[in-house]
Amino acid sequence: MQRIRYSRYLKSIIILLDLMVIASIFIFFFISRNESLKYHKETWYQNAFSLILLFLFWVLLSGRTKIYNIPRNLTYTLFLERLLIHFLFFILGVLLIGKVSNNVFFNSDIYWLSFYLFSFIFLVKSLIYFTIKYFRSLGINYRNVMFLGNNDSTEILKNIFKDRKDYGYRIFEYQNPEISVAEVVSFWKKNGIHTLFISTENAYDENTETEIFRLAEENKVHVSLIPSITQSDFFLYDLGYIQTQPILSQARYPLDYYSNFLMKRTFDIFFSLLVLIFVCSWAFPIIALLIRTTSKGPVFFLQKRYGFHEEVFSCLKFRTMVVNDESATKTTSANDSRITKVGKFLRKTSLDELPQFINVLKGEMSVVGPRPHMLAVDNYYKPKIGRYSLRSMVSPGITGLAQVSGLRGDFGDVEVEMKKRVLADAFYVRNWSFVLDLIIILKTVLLVIAGDKNAK
Repeated sequence: MQRIRYSRYLKSIIILLDLMVIASIFIFFFISRNESLKYHKETWYQNAFSLILLFLFWVLLSGRTKIYNIPRNLTYTLFLERLLIHFLFFILGVLLIGKVSNNVFFNSDIYWLSFYLFSFIFLVKSLIYFTIKYFRSLGINYRNVMFLGNNDSTEILKNIFKDRKDYGYRIFEYQNPEISVAEVVSFWKKNGIHTLFISTENAYDENTETEIFRLAEENKVHVSLIPSITQSDFFLYDLGYIQTQPILSQARYPLDYYSNFLMKRTFDIFFSLLVLIFVCSWAFPIIALLIRTTSKGPVFFLQKRYGFHEEVFSCLKFRTMVVNDESATKTTSANDSRITKVGKFLRKTSLDELPQFINVLKGEMSVVGPRPHMLAVDNYYKPKIGRYSLRSMVSPGITGLAQVSGLRGDFGDVEVEMKKRVLADAFYVRNWSFVLDLIIILKTVLLVIAGDKNAK
């Protein structure tokens, strides 16, 4: 089965359409502000060069922002982040060119021009994004893939592909447990396999593995390695070069850069003050009264948890259980008898977490980050999941990517669910952005309003 690829032609068409839109909007604003120059041929010849400059700048910038390089598994959140960053840099470039050249073509009404340009491109690109996702969910524009080597990591990835039809992956199962190199090549050709996913923890000897990689390259089959859940090496190092020699250097995460940390910390303080002043000032007395009148014990509950770089801090919550001796060692379960009636409501709406905005102001937590677990839970899972400690590379959060992705509570296989949660936290640490934090906060607000079915 031969694979036909139209992606290059499609990207070229999309780029041409974007350039036509940019040209149309700039020309419209130029004419509206310079009516007297409307029929001057010399003016148009001069501004043809300005348009070419704009086109070159747009295309060169796209090489850095990757707005035309959209993988199948790119989320809408990250897609919008790329689009916004590209647009802001483009408008900034137009402003700088206009100031330096004093060209009337670049000195149009920049505010209205920016609004129309971003609105049109945002709507068109969002429409294209969701249209492609819809067609893939129908089984159109799919990609044939296969797996070699079975473990927790491969099973989690298979489940993701099966749940997310919009990614457009069709899995072909290779049934023979005893691998035959010649048979695998025949399997690739028969099913038009595009990508081979192979676990780094497989049972194949070195010669067999080398031969698989060689034949995959020869048959134009892409190979993707799936690191083990229990290994952390793939998250600890980044590939770099000294001249042409590749080296693995210790990874630097986005929040390791002081400018990013300062932006996040400034937002944490500002957002926490808003919540404490406008929400907690009236919600705290009401919740405190409900807790005190329905069960004996303190209003607040303090629990030791690991924070940034595994420093222990006291996490503040509203008490949702009856006073008991197992609160620091035993996790909650479905229909836990220790949870009070008011506590069930507070947990369902996540209102029990409101006092943690005080932890945020103190610098012990962040508004968004991996959720801090009980010390006993962390101590249990750290030896089992190698990349577990990666969570502590950023401050723990009141809400996080795992929570808004439905990975909250102990449902189903607890071990597998925890591994999924750690994967989501690791993704957040390595891919943090301010836009991602805003999206997580928005999703959290929607969950609080609707009620989180995974809260307990």
